[in-house]
Amino acid sequence: MRAKGAGRPEDDVGKPGGRIEDPILRVFPTGHGREPDAAHLHKKDLAHGDEADTGGPPLRRRGLAGWLQVLGPGLVTGASDDDPSGIGTYSQVGSQFGYGLLWTALFTFPLMAAVEELCGRIALHTGVGLATSLRRRFPAWLVGICVAALFIANTINAGADLGAVAAAGSLLTRGVIGRLWLVVPVALLILGLQLFLTYHAIFKIFKWLTVALFAYVVAGVMAHPDVRQLVVASFVPHIELSKGYLAAIVAVFGTTISPYLFFWQASSEVDEMRAVGKLTEKERRGVRLSELRAARADIVIGMLFSNLVMYFIIVTSAAVLHAHGRTDVQTADQAAQALAPLAGQWAFVLFALGMIGTGLLGTPILTGSAAYAVKDFFGLKGALADKPQYRPTFYAIMALATLAGLAINLVGINPIRALYLTAIINGLVAPPLMVLIVVLGSTRAVMGTRTSGPVSKSLTWIATAVMGAAAIALVVTELA
Repeated sequence: MRAKGAGRPEDDVGKPGGRIEDPILRVFPTGHGREPDAAHLHKKDLAHGDEADTGGPPLRRRGLAGWLQVLGPGLVTGASDDDPSGIGTYSQVGSQFGYGLLWTALFTFPLMAAVEELCGRIALHTGVGLATSLRRRFPAWLVGICVAALFIANTINAGADLGAVAAAGSLLTRGVIGRLWLVVPVALLILGLQLFLTYHAIFKIFKWLTVALFAYVVAGVMAHPDVRQLVVASFVPHIELSKGYLAAIVAVFGTTISPYLFFWQASSEVDEMRAVGKLTEKERRGVRLSELRAARADIVIGMLFSNLVMYFIIVTSAAVLHAHGRTDVQTADQAAQALAPLAGQWAFVLFALGMIGTGLLGTPILTGSAAYAVKDFFGLKGALADKPQYRPTFYAIMALATLAGLAINLVGINPIRALYLTAIINGLVAPPLMVLIVVLGSTRAVMGTRTSGPVSKSLTWIATAVMGAAAIALVVTELA
């Protein structure tokens, strides 16, 4: 069984003058009953030849400027993995187990990079989003379950991140402005960014927000960790068979190799190709080796950056919180509060500012990846480059995820329990989803000459096995 419309081209622009293809506009006519041409559909002309992207023109600059130019979807995807919920997980394991789990940052890096490279390569070669490629190859019910689970998990995660940004803002005001007074403006700010800014403006904001994550590197250096302990803990895995330690490993793997990153990486690559005028699937299909190499460099650097930040968050928590007996930290804002009396005000401020920056980056990516996955699965049109009045269904999906996340904060649902539910959903859906992705990447009928090579196959299957083992461990610990 395949999803309806599985063989239909995924073109950005419908037939100009034809009946509008957006479901909401078909049910509720608002005057936009006909498909617009590209000039009217997009928020502005997207033909920017000088823009850095992995699907467009080759680099025009040399040296460091050229490398900075190529960084795009991979960097943003990697940075978004260190969202406030991720920061909370890494702070928790650092405070509870010290440097004991520091080795996971190096262990997960090649696995995470291989999986993201595969997702990006699938999108670059097929010219469509990941959910579209999956529904064309596998049973619709199976892909649909994965997409539905992704939407639920992303919504809960986005709600936790909204609350964390508001909590960090409240901490910086010393409680003068309450968390609930900030959470609504933060949600509206993110929705406004998605609705009204152009694709290039959104993407540039995302790139600048990644700078906020350097705050955790600085905080880690300021914590003055024991270098000898760092070296040993980084390269020599420490294993405990306790329930708490195994649960922590599962949490780290689930947070680092998260399903929403798969869909966002693929959708970002497609959007980058759209941004240089490749508006039809036919135009986007097929990737040159130079483009693939640029994408790989972007992804590897992005994942390295992500794991570097993860590394220093664990270092900071271990060197400051664990060393002072603070092993009860469960959230990023609790970690920030605990740092103030132990490591000084600058460490506290850096931790809080980093949380705000990565929350403003992670939340729209969580809701955006959910919208892209749902849209691609049902064969709908829509992208961040399109005007909302022509693609309201796409934006409505994104708004629904954001508002549901906002509701989690307003009705008083415990964010820790909510994130735990997210971890369970991600932990269970990731292994079967990864199996589908790895098989898809090795299918010559889909990938042609861009099928996975021996290194990619080995790393992605290892990553799948690791996530599968983590899911089994999660179930066992729950039943124990």
